[in-house]
Amino acid sequence: MRRRFITLDVFTRNRFAGNPLGMVFEADGLDTDAMQTIAREIGYSETVFMMPPKDASQKAAMRIFTPAWELPFAGHPTVGAAVGLAREAGGGGRLEFVIGEKIGPVPCVARMHDADSGFAEFKLPKLPQRVGDLPDAAALAAALGLEAGDIAADDYQPSRWSAGVAFSMVPVRSLDAATRAKPDATRFDETFAIDGPAKVYVICSETADAGHHLHARMFAPGGGIAEDPATGSALAAFAGLHVAHKLPADGVHRLTIEQGYEMGRPSRMHLTLEVAGGQLREASIGGDAVVVMEGVIEA
Repeated sequence: MRRRFITLDVFTRNRFAGNPLGMVFEADGLDTDAMQTIAREIGYSETVFMMPPKDASQKAAMRIFTPAWELPFAGHPTVGAAVGLAREAGGGGRLEFVIGEKIGPVPCVARMHDADSGFAEFKLPKLPQRVGDLPDAAALAAALGLEAGDIAADDYQPSRWSAGVAFSMVPVRSLDAATRAKPDATRFDETFAIDGPAKVYVICSETADAGHHLHARMFAPGGGIAEDPATGSALAAFAGLHVAHKLPADGVHRLTIEQGYEMGRPSRMHLTLEVAGGQLREASIGGDAVVVMEGVIEA
């Protein structure tokens, strides 16, 4: 059967930057193995499969696959899919709708810039929680090919956080340290693989571009992702770490995060935090996306 697909570059307005996403329409009838096979064939960090919703309040149901496994939730697939759905709808003005993901319903807002590019934002379906500790700075540094002095535990505490997908958060002191970070083949999984393949978010308060608040890199080689150009689910988890350690005042706070620079695929993500009573009450992630390819898959 022929099924339509598009690819988008997400968290960028420029083609061949940002994080690529495969988006397969009319995916009902495909079983899990078939979706996993197609995701592996496309080879992007994630591919999404769109199906009719089970709930009339939702615009579409969506399943998300990396080349190696299925995810209950992910950020760049949600932003990209929201722009793809707005494009399908004709893209007129501001559109609000809900995408059903395995984690639950995800409220989205989208607007098209033109026929093939747009901006989308979604509310986190689950607020981040701390889910574990990490080893000392020497062990973290060794697992990332760095020196112990490169770890900035006084900036953010190294720890594990999850907003649906768990990540090990490792702060480093400088952009140079972030650039030098590279998973050590023998130590990376030993240090970070807890309840599944290791997923590490390296974060740095020094940025490449003025006006940005954080520089980030994400490594998950055990899942077929040597490095990811932009990782919304990691940013969702980071929201909890930021509020816990920076203690922002009550109100709305907006951060711009850069990622993918070391890969030659610069990405820009927008994180909005709503803090009340010293606690994170709501968060959203937004960014641009642009269609790159369109065609059909025989599956």
